Amino acid sequence: MLLATEFSGLEEDYWHLCEHVQVWDVSVERQVEIRGPDAMRLVQLMTPRDISKTQDLQGRYAPLCNPQGGIVNDPIAIRHSEQRWWLSLADSDVKLWAQGLATGFQLDVDVFEPEVYPLAVQGPKAEELVSRLFGDRIKGIRFFRGEMFEFKGCSMYVARSGWSKQGGFEIYLNNADLAEDLWDELYKLGEDLNVGPGSPNLIERVESGLLSFGSDIDDSINPFECGLDSFINLDADIESLSLPALRRIAGKHRKQLMGLVIDSKVDRLSPIITFKNKKIGEVTSQCWSPRYRKYLAFAMMDRAFLENHSTVEVDGIDARISSLPFSADELN
Repeated sequence: MLLATEFSGLEEDYWHLCEHVQVWDVSVERQVEIRGPDAMRLVQLMTPRDISKTQDLQGRYAPLCNPQGGIVNDPIAIRHSEQRWWLSLADSDVKLWAQGLATGFQLDVDVFEPEVYPLAVQGPKAEELVSRLFGDRIKGIRFFRGEMFEFKGCSMYVARSGWSKQGGFEIYLNNADLAEDLWDELYKLGEDLNVGPGSPNLIERVESGLLSFGSDIDDSINPFECGLDSFINLDADIESLSLPALRRIAGKHRKQLMGLVIDSKVDRLSPIITFKNKKIGEVTSQCWSPRYRKYLAFAMMDRAFLENHSTVEVDGIDARISSLPFSADELN
C-alpha cells in the first residue's frame, strides 16, 4: 500500500505538525488480528515483553523477535480481550509468520487482517480536535490506552498513540464507507485549529528518536543493539520464542545504535562510516533539523569504537556521538 509522505514540503509539514494539528491517513498501518482460545499464547510467543498484565483496550509497544533474538517487527500489541488481539504493524508481513507459528504449535486461533483503517490525529492541538468529535471523555485516556467511541452509529477503537512525539490519537476506523465522512468532519471541526494533512515526518521522528523498521532495525538486529532492551523482560516466567537467545546474548552485543550530531548543514552523509580504513558504523537515518540548526543522524556503531571515542569523522566532517533519543544538551 502507498503512503503519502509530503504535502507542503518536508520542513513545512514538520513545523505544521509541531505547532498545529494534522490528520494522517495511515491505513497502511495494517492490523494482524489474532483471535481464539490461544490468542494470548501466540502473541506472547512472538514477543519477549511480558504481556500477561495487559488490560482490555490497552496497547503495549512490543518488539517481536525470532528465536535468534532478531527483531521481526515492533508493533503496538492491542488487547481487545484475552482471546482477541491486534498487532498494529510497521512494514513487514507478520501475518504469515503468525500463521506459521499457529500451525507449528497447533494453536486454536484465527490469524487474519481485519478491515481496519487507522487515521492518526497528531500535534499539540490534537486532543482539542478529537474531543470535539468524540466528547471530553477522550481527554481522560492515558498513553497507549484506548476506548470504544461512536461515529455515525459505528463503534470504533480510539487510542492515545501515534508515530510522533507531538501528542495525539489514532482512530481505528472499521467501516470504509465512513472514511470520507470522518475525514471531512475532522476538517470541519478543526478549521480554527489550522488542521491540515500530514504523515509520519522524517525530521520529527529523528529529533524524537523514533526508530523505523526496515531503516534503523530489522531481523539482523536485536533489542539490545537498538536500545529497546527496556521493552523486554529477561526474568519473566513466560513462553517466548526469543527469550532463551536474548538471555544468552545480553550484554554481549558488538554494535549499538547511536545518534550523530553535526553543527553545520550537509547535503547527505555517506552510509558507511570508517576509521583507519575499517568500517565501524553505518548511517541508517538522517536529516537537517530546522529547529536546532544541526544535522542529525542515527548510526549503528561498533561498541569497541564507542568505548574510546565520543566523536567520529564522517565524509571529512566531525560528528559528536550521542545516545538515543537525543538529549536536550546535544540539541540546544
